[in-house]
Formats: sequence, structure tokens, C-alpha cells
Amino acid sequence: MMQRRPRPDRARRYLIERSVFQSQLLVGSSTLLLVAVSGWLDSHLFTNQLFLAGILIIFLATAVAAGVPWRHLDKKWIIVLPIVDLIGLVIAREGEPLLGTTFLLVFPIIWLSMHFGGRGAIGGLIFASVLLWTAVFVRTGPVAEGEIPRLAIIPIVLAFVAATTYTTTKRAAAQRVLLTQQSVLFEGALRRSRREERTLDEIFNTVDFGVVGFDREAKPSFMNRAQREMLSRFGVKDGQFSSIVVYHEDQVTPYAEEDRPFRRAMRGETVDRTTIWVGEQGKQQAAVLISARPIFDENDNYDGGVMVARDVTAELRAIKARDDLVASVSHELRTPLTSIMGYLELALDDDTLDQSTRSMLEVASKNSDRLLALVADLLTTAADTKHELAITLAPCDLSVIVTEAVESLRPVAAERDITFVLPALPPVPLRADAFRLRQVIDNLFSNAIKYNIAGGRIEVSVVDSLAQVQLKVTDTGRGMTSGEQLNLFDRYYRADSVRGSSIHGTGLGLSISRDICRRHGGDLTLESAPGKGATATATLPHIMNGHKG
Repeated sequence: MMQRRPRPDRARRYLIERSVFQSQLLVGSSTLLLVAVSGWLDSHLFTNQLFLAGILIIFLATAVAAGVPWRHLDKKWIIVLPIVDLIGLVIAREGEPLLGTTFLLVFPIIWLSMHFGGRGAIGGLIFASVLLWTAVFVRTGPVAEGEIPRLAIIPIVLAFVAATTYTTTKRAAAQRVLLTQQSVLFEGALRRSRREERTLDEIFNTVDFGVVGFDREAKPSFMNRAQREMLSRFGVKDGQFSSIVVYHEDQVTPYAEEDRPFRRAMRGETVDRTTIWVGEQGKQQAAVLISARPIFDENDNYDGGVMVARDVTAELRAIKARDDLVASVSHELRTPLTSIMGYLELALDDDTLDQSTRSMLEVASKNSDRLLALVADLLTTAADTKHELAITLAPCDLSVIVTEAVESLRPVAAERDITFVLPALPPVPLRADAFRLRQVIDNLFSNAIKYNIAGGRIEVSVVDSLAQVQLKVTDTGRGMTSGEQLNLFDRYYRADSVRGSSIHGTGLGLSISRDICRRHGGDLTLESAPGKGATATATLPHIMNGHKG
């Protein structure tokens, strides 16, 4: 059973009672020591009745201090003891003036100054001085002028002792109050820190991704439940990461020991969303996405770090299954589509068709072309996912590719009264894949037509510089919000505002186009604002045979 802690007021009363006895014991023991030494040197001392009366008063006061329950009395009654001590010591001094009892007067003065503050110090000094002078007057009558300086020394010494004790006590009390306040603040901060630590532990143990904290010596200092469960699946205990078999994303190439993401993290390096495969080939494997950040102290010295790991096996396998399905379905669709388009072209070549039938076949042919383009996009995406997107570099002219693309799509733009604004372009020789560049340009122009307003414009410009060339395509369409632009280059992404509209698309065009630009060493960006259209910028390195053409 737990013991109850005493209440603060009761504990304070016990401290007061102990302090009273200790203070009186100091006076009593000092007096006893003086009497013992003096009696051993002069046995006639015990025949002095006045001296013995003063000593007896001191001993009686000590007995009272030990026997009275001061915790039940008001504090003002404690002042009786030092006053009685002063009376007893003055009486003993008058019995034996040369014995040195006068020096013991400092103890009651200290007591009064400590326990009763400035009033106790002044009152005790006045009371002791009055006692001394009264005792001398009773014993010898009027004090001679020659005795006054000698008698004045004692009050001066006692005044110095009282002042010093009072000042020291006051300063100690202030320091005690300050320490108490600091202790309260520290205990409060410690409680909050422990509560936050427990809360943080519970949060970390609730999430389904692994969190590992480690110190500057690369020793794990924290590991949440998810991380322990993840490691236990591979027989790893006590955070011994070195025993894990780790492969690159191809699941075949093993990591070098020093290149492992957790080794890099423990060296203080930053790791950004690195995917590894854990587990031996032919056995259970898991894909883990790892990120890590170092932690620095107030002096910017490395002080450990934190690593976050998430099992993304299901996600990667789902993506692979999706891409395999897309590739399989696309291949299966391409063959019948090619056959359908061939027969449609043969039917349209028949001059005996009436106009209504020809119109229907043209609609079917146009939609077949669009469906074949969608299938081609799906096949390109599947190929790129498997790193099979082939890029064949050869000399080509960007101006020619852009002009041909504009001429090809001008009839489609004319259906909505959209105008291409294309200035005369000088030759822009590149070493690139002309087929893939035409694919990028067609996609940018198609988007500018689809998302433009009726009667709008499409401005095309080529900015030629020493190191690179930029193709800019600006439309006057509806534009996009900043939220829609965040996932613009994600595969299969289509903004909510167009998903339910009559504008068709797969959400693959921009992703494929950016991949093609990056495979050429360039990039594709897009800037837009609601109601202000969009500007797509394709950047390509301007290199031909190692030099600008």
C-alpha cells in the first residue's frame, strides 16, 4: 500500500518544530560545554549560586524546547525560548563576569534574527542591551564613564551579528523561493515532456509505417511497433540492419554494404523516397520505401537522425498488374482496330457510295483513328514502365516538325474556329528522335485545342539559345487551378473539372511527353491560371554532333 505524502502545511509545522529544538539545542550544548570546561579548570565555580541559576534556566529552556509540541502552537510562542536564553545567559554572566558567558549571547540573537526577521533582530538586540545594562546597574550602581565604552562593545558586536544573520537569512529565503519556483517550473516541464513523449510513442506505435531513431553513434534509440513487425518478418532482431538482404528496384542487383539506404542514413546523409526490395530471391520479399533525415544539435553538429520506412509491396505489385493488363489489352485491341481501319479506308475508296453512307463511314474512321491513338498511348505507357521506351537519335529539324504538326492539326482546330499563330521559324537543327518529338508536339497541340475556348488562339514560338531550345505552346483556354497542376504529370490523372465533361482523354499524354523530353535530356513544364489559359514549355538540348548546328 502506498504511503501518503504529508500535506504541505503539516510538513512545514514538523520542520518548524525540529528547527526550534535544534536552535535551542545549540544554545544548551554550547552552555554545557562552557560549564564543563570551566568547572574542570575551577571547581569552585559550582558554588556560585547566581551562575548556577542562569545555567539552570538555559537547561530548563532546552528541556521545554524538547518536550513542547510546537507544531500545535502559534509561531509567536517560540520567541519565549530565545528571550529566556538571554535572561539566563545575562544572569550567568553576572555570576561569573570573566568566564566568557557573554559570547554565548550571539546564539539567541542569531535565533531571533533568523526566525523573526528584522523585528526579531532589533528587538533581541534592544532586549539584550537593556538586560546587560540593568544587570550592571543592579550589581554596581551607576556606571562610571570609564566603563561605558567596555559595556558598549557587547551591543555593537551583537548588532553586527544580528544584521549579518538577518541579511543572510533574507537572501537565503529569496534564493529558496526562487529555487522553489524553478523546481515547480522544472517539474511541470518534466511532466509535460514525459506526457508528450508518451503521446509521441503512442502515435508512432499507431501508424502503419516504420519509424527508427538513432543517435550519433548509429545505434537505434527508438523503433516503433510497425518497424519491429516489419523486421521480424525477415528474422531481424534488435535492429541489426546489416543482416538484411537488400536489392535494387530490379529485385536482382544487390546493394553494396555502404550504399544501403539505412547505412547512408546512419552516416548522416539524406535519403529521399528510395525503394528497395528486402529478402532473398526465391523467398518472401517486400518492397520498402525509405526516407531519412539527419538531426543536428544547437551547434549544428550531427546528433543522430530518423528514418521512415513503408511497405509498398502491394502498391508496386498492383501497379505492375495494371501495366501488364494495359499492355495486354492494348495489344489485343490493336490488331482488330488495324483491320477495322483498313476496311474503312477500302470502303471510303469506293466511288459508288452515297453521301450519307460516306458521312457515317468517315465518322467511324475518325473515331477509329482516335481509338488507335489511345491504344498507342497505352502501349507507350506500358513500354515506358518497363523501361522499353526506345529513343533513336538522329539529325532532325525542330522547325519542320512543328510546322508539319500545325498543318496536320489545323483542320481539327478549324472545327472550333481556333487559330494557330505561328511565326516564320528559322531552321533549328537537333540530334533527337523526330518520331518521339512529333508525338510530344502533337500532344501539346491536341491539349491546346481540346481545352481551348471556341474562337480561341494557339500561339507557338521557338526560343533558340546556345545550350538549349524551347518550344512554347500557349492557348487561351479555361486554364487550371494550382491544385489541378499538382498531379498534372501523373499517369491516368484527369482533373475533376474535365473528368465528367465531353472532352475525351486518358490522362497519359503529358506524362508520356515529359518522359520523352527527359529521355532527350530536357524537360516539359506547364504554367497556368484559371481563366488565363496555359503555356506548355518543352526544353531540349541544342546539340548536333557535339556542337550547336
